[in-house]
Amino acid sequence: MTRTGTLRAYYLGCVVCMGGFLFGYDSGIIGGVLTLASFEDDFGYTKKEATRNSSLSVGLQQLGAFLACFAIWPVTHRFGRKWALVLCSAIFVIGAIIQTIDTHSFSAFLAARFVAGIGLGGSSVVVPMFSSEMAPKELRGQIGSFYQLFYTLGIFTSYWIDYGVGKDIPTSEAKQWQIPIGIQILPAALLGLGMFTLKESVRWLTLKGRHAEAWESLQWIRADSGPSTQLEMDEIRLGVETELREKEGFQLRELYTKPDNLKRTITAAVVFVAQQSTGATAFATYGPQYFKLLVGSKGNNDLLLTAIFGAIKVAACLTFVVFVAERVNRKIVLTLGALGMAACQICTAAIVRSKPPPGDATVTSSGIATVALIYLFVMIYNWSWGPLPWPYISEIFPTRIREPGIGIAVSSQWLFNFVYSISTPYMIRNMGWGTFLFWGIADVVIAAGAWLFLDETRGRSLEDITHTTDGVKSFGDEREYGAGQGDGGKGPGVEIR
Repeated sequence: MTRTGTLRAYYLGCVVCMGGFLFGYDSGIIGGVLTLASFEDDFGYTKKEATRNSSLSVGLQQLGAFLACFAIWPVTHRFGRKWALVLCSAIFVIGAIIQTIDTHSFSAFLAARFVAGIGLGGSSVVVPMFSSEMAPKELRGQIGSFYQLFYTLGIFTSYWIDYGVGKDIPTSEAKQWQIPIGIQILPAALLGLGMFTLKESVRWLTLKGRHAEAWESLQWIRADSGPSTQLEMDEIRLGVETELREKEGFQLRELYTKPDNLKRTITAAVVFVAQQSTGATAFATYGPQYFKLLVGSKGNNDLLLTAIFGAIKVAACLTFVVFVAERVNRKIVLTLGALGMAACQICTAAIVRSKPPPGDATVTSSGIATVALIYLFVMIYNWSWGPLPWPYISEIFPTRIREPGIGIAVSSQWLFNFVYSISTPYMIRNMGWGTFLFWGIADVVIAAGAWLFLDETRGRSLEDITHTTDGVKSFGDEREYGAGQGDGGKGPGVEIR
């Protein structure tokens, strides 16, 4: 890889993963905003209605995102990855503007959350698709993990803004909640405008038969036109042409009628269900409510602890992306990560069960222990199940089914995000310490599933993983082929490590 090509790949990852920042900021901001007295006053609801309104505010956005996962597929298939992201950005901006206006109508706020969710959900499908198709294989896992890194940066930013406005702006002023809500327009605009500085996906252009543009796009992103880049272009064209020949008469039912496709689709969907079932996303959205459960509800301690929680997420994810992403096997990290999170959650449940917080903001040893365990939990999550699912699911689909496959996979993420967003406030209120036990048991199940059923994809080209060149193993098949096998004139031999 050339130095310029590496920088361009990182730049592309930063631009498209503003969608991840937007996801994180929006997810993190709402939990704190809903606890602000100014918001409650302007939209006219009481403390008794807070649990219901929290569920609706988060859940309707997740529902819009879930539906967008299916709606965005024909858009990105016809118009490309670039213009699909521009459209998602525009839709989110519209929803965010309506949310920021002090309409005094909670129904209007909820409708705007749904609209913004459409833009958010659509981008969450296209971003991993675009980055995986453009990033060099040596950096694909790292750049794919940018989505989670930017997600954590978004959450980090939102937590501190929530803490700042709650501490420094009077509750009588609407700007206390308008500032954190309105700021999300900025990353959405940066995503849309940033797309005008990027080339279209090489694989999408090749799929559409626009080979001159595809070659120009590949030369730009690699900053090179030498033999290695030409070989990569040949491999991409071979993979796409092979699948185009097979794609005649394609129907969605092929996702489940062909065993190999079904295996990929189920794996991708379950990976994202598992990511949501670790409990980390519920913590990200309802951080203040969780920390009230751990340390009581006096003052702004819950917002401060949530803000520190966000900082730890960023530090952990940045460490993973820079130093770990391309140096470890995905399967092992996902298994060990789930076991570590299970230990943290189960221990937290035991402590809260035996020594509940006094409720008066008094610092206790049990409170310190539970907060430390949750901080350790989020570190482990951001070393494993936080960043890795995004590059993993973008890698395992062939071009023929990549768009609907990723769409279905990400829709499962949003569906269970919706389920847990709706249920978490009630879990916290009714289950208490049992909420942590629930997540701990789920993490044990996730660890077993990762070890038994996931395939390794690190360091392999997309054509290798999707067996569109000769001598490449089928998905989930543990057999290995040497570099010299299968070179029947259709493409280079592939050695799987």
